[in-house]
Amino acid sequence: MKRFLLPLIFFAGLSAVLAASLSNDPRRLPSALIGKSAPSFNLPRLDNPGRNLSPDTLRGDVWIMNVWASWCESCRDEHALLISLAGKNVVPIYGLDYKDEPEAARQWLRQAGNPYIATVVDRSGQTGIDYGVYGVPETFVIDRQGVIRFKRSGPLTQAALDTQILPLVRMLQSEDCDE
Repeated sequence: MKRFLLPLIFFAGLSAVLAASLSNDPRRLPSALIGKSAPSFNLPRLDNPGRNLSPDTLRGDVWIMNVWASWCESCRDEHALLISLAGKNVVPIYGLDYKDEPEAARQWLRQAGNPYIATVVDRSGQTGIDYGVYGVPETFVIDRQGVIRFKRSGPLTQAALDTQILPLVRMLQSEDCDE
């Protein structure tokens, strides 16, 4: 009887660990960058490759950065939501086109609509790595001081916008106005 007890305890412990991991939400990946300055970049714009954009030029505004690619099916799934959000003029949305062919990205935006104030091209993926991107799409909320305040991995949903992102954006906008 005793010789079966140790394997049984081991199996029960392993089962408990596996069961606990199944309850984790894979979209809530932790980010070491929350509360830290957004990594700097100076990348060419998709609409005008002769002009670059840097997050330093966006200081003073609360903004959203959406990491996407034309080849990404989940990005296509969230696109209508981004178009709707952009139409409400609540917060500026900037795009980071991740490891994509610029012409394919331009074609996608012409076809599906462009929710972005501007999109920068990250062909090598280095900026995505700097931001801790696990895969596309990912969305960041960045405050007026250039600090990352929120990260969502995976496609946006209306529920995430309504319960997490937009309340945070409004709070950041009102806090910054009170100072």
